[in-house]
Amino acid sequence: MYLAAAARQELLARLCASDPRRRVLLTGATIVTMDPRTGVLPRGDLLIDGRSIAAVGPDLVALGAATDAVVVDVTGSVLAPGFVDTHRHAWEAQLRRAMPDVDDLGAYVRATLHGYAPRYRPHDMYIGTRLAALGALDGGITTLLDFSHNSRTAAHSDSAVQALLDTGIRGVHAAMGPHFGDWDGQWPADLARLRERYRGELLTFRLAALATAEIAGPDLTYGPALARVAHELGVGVSVDAVFGTPSSRAVLEWERLGLLGPDITLIHATGLTHDAWRAVGDTGTTVALAPTSDAQIGLETAVPAVDEALAAGVRPGLSIDVEVALAGDMFTQMRAVHTIQRMRAVNTVYGTGRKPARISTHDVLDFATAQGARTIGLADVTGSLTVGKEADLLVIRAEDINNMPLNDAVGTVVLGSDARNIDTVFVAGQVRKWDGRLLGVDLPALRAEAAASRARILGTDG
Repeated sequence: MYLAAAARQELLARLCASDPRRRVLLTGATIVTMDPRTGVLPRGDLLIDGRSIAAVGPDLVALGAATDAVVVDVTGSVLAPGFVDTHRHAWEAQLRRAMPDVDDLGAYVRATLHGYAPRYRPHDMYIGTRLAALGALDGGITTLLDFSHNSRTAAHSDSAVQALLDTGIRGVHAAMGPHFGDWDGQWPADLARLRERYRGELLTFRLAALATAEIAGPDLTYGPALARVAHELGVGVSVDAVFGTPSSRAVLEWERLGLLGPDITLIHATGLTHDAWRAVGDTGTTVALAPTSDAQIGLETAVPAVDEALAAGVRPGLSIDVEVALAGDMFTQMRAVHTIQRMRAVNTVYGTGRKPARISTHDVLDFATAQGARTIGLADVTGSLTVGKEADLLVIRAEDINNMPLNDAVGTVVLGSDARNIDTVFVAGQVRKWDGRLLGVDLPALRAEAAASRARILGTDG
């Protein structure tokens, strides 16, 4: 792993060679597969064949796997699946931490969706979405669901989709019309065009909607009409702003109408009633939690609904939500949900003598990888280091100052690591980050573009 700079560059050149049959053998790592059949290998190898994982085992070199393969010694590292972000409004990335202390959903809506969103041109959509996707890759997120709810024109949508494609991330474009301001009214019909035009191996589509009409009216609200559109297109649906009693009533109505199921994702699911959770569990509907969003902004109960989900038989995915007020990395989400749930579990039984039902670091990593992939319909493609799945994976340095010595690999990923420890990121077998740096990114140009776009949106460009 610790090669001279020249040797690392030579190795990178071989890894980036344009050859669909290229084989790569990563050897000597502790491998956290997140596949229950394989578990954690204290020392093992992983073979990539083209886009896919061809083998995982304790000593593939002895079995001849190194033949005709580019061999990368990753001794001293943890190999883990790439993280899956099940919900992020990527177009807002120029406004990162513009309102870090926002403590009310209404204030966020007024400032961002009502104030700034109508000012976005198609190129601003491109810049924000690309910036968000590159930040995700840098932090080990290999799959990003972009809940793109500023689709004012077809050109706005095209720009957002192209940004995902240009970064090389595994992207899910979840399209929705804007909450406020003028727009062409092309959504949801335009989703059919997008899906046809941008058919690609790394890109999939979903329909995005809101749970209730309280914020933006009935046209953006999930119900029979939008369910019919999704069914005709053969895409899943991601439903945002699933909060409290109004959303609970909506969930029960969707159950009555047969509009729930594994291809429907409810985002947040904060403050839902017991009956609503029963409906979610009975129908196999998936859930995307946004731990820091619920807690920091104070959405409904402000408590991420991990206990409620697990009680209903639902293992949730995790998401970032809005970078205007929140951290953009999965490490923060994992630690937040781990800490909040365990605090809540202990507090619930304090003074009673009963044993608290705590989740583990393995649970949290499962939420951030395998369950995230299942939540957005990609369980057969990514989320674990399983033979036959695509090679979306991270090489995390375990001998860095904040991680050494390595004792528990899962604990190290969840509680010890951050973006600086991610040495290498593969997406579908292609290297996107190497030696701690994103590949193919002109940072000065990106910085200037983001700053100029922000200034125009905020009206500070003179």
